[in-house]
Amino acid sequence: MSTPPKQDGSVEEGQRLEGRSVPASDARDPAYFHYYAQFVHQQNMLQDNVRTSAYHSAIMVNAAAFRDKLVMDLGAGSGILSYFAVQAGAQKVYAVEASGMSHKIQKLLDSADTKNTWMKNKLEVISAKVENATAPKVDTLISEPIGVLLVHERMIESYLVARDRFLKPGGVMIPSSGNIYLAPFTDANLWTQTMTKVRFWEQTNFYGVDFCPLALDAREEIFGQPVVGIFDRRILLAAPSSYAVDFETISMEELQDFVIPFTFQPAFTGIVHGIAGWFDINLGGLVLNTGPQADRTHWQQVRFLLKEPLAVNAFDTITGWMRLTVNESRSYDIVVELTVGDGASLATPSNIGMADAALLRSQPGGHGYRRGQWALHEQTYMYEQTLDYSQPEFLSMYTPENAAVLQNVSDAALDEVAWTSAGLVTPVDPAIIASGAPPQQ
Repeated sequence: MSTPPKQDGSVEEGQRLEGRSVPASDARDPAYFHYYAQFVHQQNMLQDNVRTSAYHSAIMVNAAAFRDKLVMDLGAGSGILSYFAVQAGAQKVYAVEASGMSHKIQKLLDSADTKNTWMKNKLEVISAKVENATAPKVDTLISEPIGVLLVHERMIESYLVARDRFLKPGGVMIPSSGNIYLAPFTDANLWTQTMTKVRFWEQTNFYGVDFCPLALDAREEIFGQPVVGIFDRRILLAAPSSYAVDFETISMEELQDFVIPFTFQPAFTGIVHGIAGWFDINLGGLVLNTGPQADRTHWQQVRFLLKEPLAVNAFDTITGWMRLTVNESRSYDIVVELTVGDGASLATPSNIGMADAALLRSQPGGHGYRRGQWALHEQTYMYEQTLDYSQPEFLSMYTPENAAVLQNVSDAALDEVAWTSAGLVTPVDPAIIASGAPPQQ
């Protein structure tokens, strides 16, 4: 059942809306499982030392959840989590893997008389999707079911199926939860490079062809591609908002259509070029963070560029929401709405089109309003560039003139105060924080 919008037009966290059927992703399965059956992609994940070492540490630290227990490894891939579970003392591990990589796990097990003898009779490979699998109830469920912005690839849905079908009451899930983080960012260089791609389609004489009729379509498509890559945390204009996803309790319906409300208060005067996103997951009390302040992982971070950037003053209030709904491409369609100013109204996050946003922008008071939409699976890539991050003004981020007076600090210390107030320089452990609490951003 959906939650009605509040009277002021804002939305409650996690609000879902009815009237839309859930797209199946089965048509994408052959390409998806073919991708993960390849050694090169499994190697890419295995060589993500932050990811692999975090899972290894989590399993060993939580050895009591594995010793003499029945364990299921969902989406086992190379089988690495299954092997860790055996090393932690599991009685039996059921490695569920629907791609051809299941045969590679079996080949490794078939050699257990002479190689990896500690695996012998400890693992059973189930070559099927978990929705079709047959297995006993287990004490512990382990998986790496996450993608870009936590939810890309829709593998968490299978994780919930495994939870409901095979996990004993009171059983252990690793990971048990995750958090999605969103923050406004400024990056004129990235925006300009993206716009340059659009400009190509504005040519009036490309070998005698006028491409202008295609320019608007090109702009929609190019700016509708999320930009995956790492970036320096200092491009963030404000501390992030977070949205918690509890894998132990969330329902399938709540996962397939949800809204993340956000409120930001930038520490600088500058230009919002879009919204940045990343996530963390709780691995039995150890937190694996993929944010810009942490060591790089293969998930990296993601940025959603606005077609029209938004100017903000320091200490302005930016409010808005991001709605994520599943699509047929094993991913999510994303709509973001944001506005500047106390008391600014927001639309209800329903199936609204960009024409609505254009109309609102043309009305008085609409100058501080933006809406964008993206397909999370239509990713493009941009990696960190060599920029001078030593001072905010080099990134077109300007410290408010009266901040030194208001905070009673010297001008020399002012920039550091602004960075700190934005929540961008809090030191954290680069990879894993050994507590169940979300890391400070």
